[in-house]
Amino acid sequence: MRGAQPDQPVAPLLTSLIRAALAAMVIVCGLCLRWYGFPLGLPAFVVKYGGSLLWTTMVFLLVGVVLPRLSRMQIAAIAVAIAVIVEFSRLVHTPWLDAFRLTAAGALLLGRIFSLWNLVAYAVGIAFGVWIDRLVQLRREGRRAAAQSADRSA
Repeated sequence: MRGAQPDQPVAPLLTSLIRAALAAMVIVCGLCLRWYGFPLGLPAFVVKYGGSLLWTTMVFLLVGVVLPRLSRMQIAAIAVAIAVIVEFSRLVHTPWLDAFRLTAAGALLLGRIFSLWNLVAYAVGIAFGVWIDRLVQLRREGRRAAAQSADRSA
């Protein structure tokens, strides 16, 4: 079981900072996709569901920023709950909520139209977030191991 967890847990603050930086990159990618996707000739499917995928990747990473001590699967479960609540909230119509959805911020944060296909994109986005988070952890562990090896040989 030795290889299952790192010998020294990663500091939660550093984990949160890395996830925040990743979330910022995902936000930039999502905004670029929404603003430049159609002008670049990308298919509507890619722009629509790519944005949904990136939105839930961002949600996963931001939950990880706020709750860095949770496991990836716990973070993913919270992100799934948020995504499902947001998607089904699109079936709720009140004047103030519909007015907010018509703003750029409302469209980006809550979306406008309910779609079960979004739930599929959300699942892929969360899986992508889990993969990115794990990849970054493995790279950091590899660098730490290399530094420790270099220290022992010096």
